[in-house]
Amino acid sequence: MNGIVLHNINMLHLLWVLPFIFLIYLYGWSKKKKALELFIEAGLINRINISSDRSKRYFKSLLIIVSTAFVILSLTRPSWNPVPEKIERRGRDIVFLLDVSKSMLAEDLVPNRIERAKLAINDCIDGLMGDRVALVAFAGTAAVKCPLTQDYGFFRTMLKSVNTESIARGGTMIGDAIRLLLTDVFDDQAKEYKDIILITDGEDHDSFPIEAAKKAGEKGIRIIAIGIGDENEGKRIPVTNENGERIFLKYNGQEVWSKLDADTLRKMVNMTPGGKYFNVATGTIDLGTVYRQLIAGAENKELESETINRYEEKFQIFLSVAFFLLCIEFFLSERKRGGRNV
Repeated sequence: MNGIVLHNINMLHLLWVLPFIFLIYLYGWSKKKKALELFIEAGLINRINISSDRSKRYFKSLLIIVSTAFVILSLTRPSWNPVPEKIERRGRDIVFLLDVSKSMLAEDLVPNRIERAKLAINDCIDGLMGDRVALVAFAGTAAVKCPLTQDYGFFRTMLKSVNTESIARGGTMIGDAIRLLLTDVFDDQAKEYKDIILITDGEDHDSFPIEAAKKAGEKGIRIIAIGIGDENEGKRIPVTNENGERIFLKYNGQEVWSKLDADTLRKMVNMTPGGKYFNVATGTIDLGTVYRQLIAGAENKELESETINRYEEKFQIFLSVAFFLLCIEFFLSERKRGGRNV
């Protein structure tokens, strides 16, 4: 036996139950003696040949207490005999590049484009298998909301906080957002294991997104673009004015209609190795399927590895001893040989 480890050491606090059980037995023995004294003249009780053996009674009580102790020890999950084991985490680096411009408030998807995109990203995270993820939000500028991490809980917290107010400057600069993540999110190692999932309506204000995508492709980074929104008629953009009234966004006195620019997105993905464009339009955004088809089956890199000692759990031994003691207690009689009942 080499090095005992208790995986759930807090269970040892239950050992305080043992003196409590002992006190219960003392109380029971005391009550039994007093009950007998009600029927037998004081001083004669020790002269009567009682059928029960006091030593056996004490021994049975001891068996109960000791078996309880062994049950408690088993709950601590005792282990020993450590065996070194190398744990490897493999996966890819995935950056969700989310458009948070005002046009993402268009309601051609319910409740609107940006909320549907966030729901789709959340669903995708549920199916990840060890990949590192990051979140970059963009409109007129871009900002890294979550760096590459395997802490999916933190990622979800940051995703929940993202909205169209997350970027102060209006507009849509897809090219600038890609250039930012190339320098501030991805490192220069293992370039072939990196993906950008771009979720946008594709509208861009002269940020040269195709050229930015080409630069990403030269670095071995793949872009998977998800185009959302009505590609034909478009949709108006609802906003709230200073009086709290719902109106539609206007530019130079005219209502702004936001359309999906699928052509730009198609050209962008073609600039990257294995790039893919999904024309969701006003349908269902299923990033889970995208992940399973394009990312989960792709070649992965070793993100980290460590050697741990894997201990053999031996709680079964303690439970077996407890069961054995309880069996002895069950079959052991308190009666004296040749004694008579009182």
